Amino acid sequence: MGFAASRTGEEIVGNRRITWGTFTNDGGSTGGDIDTGLHYVDRMTLTAGAAIHADSPAINETLPCLGSAVTIVTSANGCGFWEAKGDC
Repeated sequence: MGFAASRTGEEIVGNRRITWGTFTNDGGSTGGDIDTGLHYVDRMTLTAGAAIHADSPAINETLPCLGSAVTIVTSANGCGFWEAKGDC
């Protein structure tokens, strides 16, 4: 399967939108692209899904960036949650 990300919710606050979801890796995968549903992202937070983890997932982009493909890097098989804020 590799990397998969899904958007599970969104909220509009004024002229800004916040979207969130999950990401998963398997088969030794170490990240991929998240489609946030935003035109561009100026803030993004990643949270590891495991209670104990060797390192934190990281955003591999310079923000702000286009929201259709925000690249993240994780440890092998790392899973977790994401939240993005930006232009709707």
